Amino acid sequence: MKVTEKNFRNFEAWALVTGAASGMGRLYSKELARMGYNILAVDINAAGLETVAEEIRTEIAALEDWRAASKEAFRIIPVVQDLSRMEAAAELHAKTDAAGVEEVEVLVNNAGLLLYGYLLKTDPVKLSRIMMVHSFTPLLICREYMPAMVRKGYGKVLNISSLAAVMPWPVIGMYGNTKRFTKGYSRQLRIECRGTGVSVTNAYFGAVDTPLIGLKPNLRKLAHNLGVMIAPEKAVDSALRATFAGRKGAMPGFLNWIFYPICAILPDCILSLLVRWIGGVLGVPPKLVIED
Repeated sequence: MKVTEKNFRNFEAWALVTGAASGMGRLYSKELARMGYNILAVDINAAGLETVAEEIRTEIAALEDWRAASKEAFRIIPVVQDLSRMEAAAELHAKTDAAGVEEVEVLVNNAGLLLYGYLLKTDPVKLSRIMMVHSFTPLLICREYMPAMVRKGYGKVLNISSLAAVMPWPVIGMYGNTKRFTKGYSRQLRIECRGTGVSVTNAYFGAVDTPLIGLKPNLRKLAHNLGVMIAPEKAVDSALRATFAGRKGAMPGFLNWIFYPICAILPDCILSLLVRWIGGVLGVPPKLVIED
């Protein structure tokens, strides 16, 4: 996202990014720091957070353009938090309060995980974890931080939904199910916050080339060539542009706009065939079998 003197925040406001230790969370944190935001970098990975924090500190310290006059004010606070805990949102808010951060201006609920396989053969602990990290905790993080935005009369929220939210995507059905919930509560918040100065944006990504997907190099190359997978930098830029423009959503990738309405009407028989095909690519057995 282009940084100008008009949108540069002079390190006088805070942005909170979950899942900040790697992948797109790392990129969101970097881009928001370049825009003049202090960063609350949240993740369960303490070592990864410290690495990202040092990368960003080094980049900001090296500024030599018109932003250099403000760089000494920059702060980044790594916050280690397990977002799968029932109390995670309240614990996170308590930690940021203790760090002296009374309010955040930008909230990016980015943390995520991916489960492959059949629902009936998935570890219940993993099912609980994806529900908490994708659905329950981000909702309560909004509940914790958005009231201060409304009182102030300004705030930007970015929640990460998915192209998978339009249907129970084969083999990664729980990912789509949780992202469908994100889509729903984000719309409710957006409607309720109309006229308050606070906007809520959903990102609807298809495949993004991050470690979360974990495809083999040859499959990643094919997906890029077909336009099915996009670079994380493109995804982050698109999402932030939509967020600061106050738009309701961002869905980068031309093919995603073609797939979206098609995915929404696919019948169960076709989805069942896709389970076998996609499962074969990802190493998932083509048929559900429950052994004694």
